[in-house]
Amino acid sequence: MTATLIKHARIVNEGKITELDLRILGQRIDKIAPEISAQATDTVIDANGSYLLPGMIDDQVHFREPGLTHKGSIATESKAAVAGGITSYMEMPNVNPSTTDLDALAHKYAIARQHSAANYAFYLGATENNLEQIKRLDPRQHCGVKVFMGASTGDLLVEHPQALDAIFRESPVLIVTHCESSPQIAVNQARVLAQKNELTIADHPVIRDAAACYASSSYAVDLAKKYQSQLHVLHITTAKELSLFSAGPLAQKHITAEACVHHLWFSEQDYAERGNLIKCNPAIKALSDRDALIQALHSNQIDIIATDHAPHTLAEKQVPYAQAPAGLPLVQHALLTLFDHVKQQRMSLTQVVEKTAHNPAIRYGVEQRGYVREGYFADLVLVDAAAATPVTHANCLYHCGWTPFDGHEFSAKIQRTWVNGMQVFDGKEVITHADNAMALRFNS
Repeated sequence: MTATLIKHARIVNEGKITELDLRILGQRIDKIAPEISAQATDTVIDANGSYLLPGMIDDQVHFREPGLTHKGSIATESKAAVAGGITSYMEMPNVNPSTTDLDALAHKYAIARQHSAANYAFYLGATENNLEQIKRLDPRQHCGVKVFMGASTGDLLVEHPQALDAIFRESPVLIVTHCESSPQIAVNQARVLAQKNELTIADHPVIRDAAACYASSSYAVDLAKKYQSQLHVLHITTAKELSLFSAGPLAQKHITAEACVHHLWFSEQDYAERGNLIKCNPAIKALSDRDALIQALHSNQIDIIATDHAPHTLAEKQVPYAQAPAGLPLVQHALLTLFDHVKQQRMSLTQVVEKTAHNPAIRYGVEQRGYVREGYFADLVLVDAAAATPVTHANCLYHCGWTPFDGHEFSAKIQRTWVNGMQVFDGKEVITHADNAMALRFNS
């Protein structure tokens, strides 16, 4: 078995930062101690005081495979993810064809077994008539069922009350929701168009406003309370919605919420410069909403930080606002955005680890990941908080070839990433290993 000894690391784990050595043996963390002597077979790495974190578990990505691989693939986007310190991901069903039955789900797992650089799981997409497929999901194998409660197209849009009631009543796995009210969005858009001839990107947070989000998220929360469902509401964007979620320890909740890195970073003030590159659903909103989300991380009303990584080609984005698709690529730079927040004293490093690793592991019941613990899988990221990372379209790894952070210099640098004990990123290049990444397993 391969063995790696990491010396003089500042390990960030379970609310503490402690300078320790750590030894990886095979796939797992073998030993953590103040001083570990090197053995003849060890590869020794001197962390020199850099931070060693559990790899980020990203519970919301769109890697575009199958059917949309001109935008990205499981191979390309998972490589960008490990370069950003993300060691596990959970991928969404709005591909082509949509992942709405167990055969389609199995097909995606087969692709990932061959091509993924990071550990993986895949959601089944809910429709208004696939309840029997949902009921067959295995809580040990499948991370959840994704319900688009508005703001989607085709069979993935679930709006009929009877269908929603059945899903919330019968699902054997965690229900995750995209919450925007399509009727409210339509009303908002008609009101804007009554005042002008053509929509622009500045109208995006007006059309997809707090009322549209709250109408849908409050409906989801009411359903979860009615049926005592396990519900996780994705990408909260407004101060108004925060009243729906309780503070306190995650393990005591059956209704939880998350924020995404771009909603913690950008505000509507950035539309003038970034344009369609930051068009996403739900929309990036007011500075006051962004600040409320950050405060909700402190109060624990927001439990998890994720990405909602959703690449489109630059050509697809460089069209008039109304025709431009929503979504942006984020996995390579997500953790770095949070280190910038830490530098600006908007959050702590222990809080970053809690929201990106510990809490996803708790909420989804991820087995033996999400912590720096002896016996756990060695999914780790080493970060130098004193070395900068300049970002350009040219140096990003996304298949789409662009980043919303073009021109920004982050205050930290991802030095190395390990997945299941194997180094998969050396600070410059992604190192692929056949069959190293694993399907996530969950405590039922």
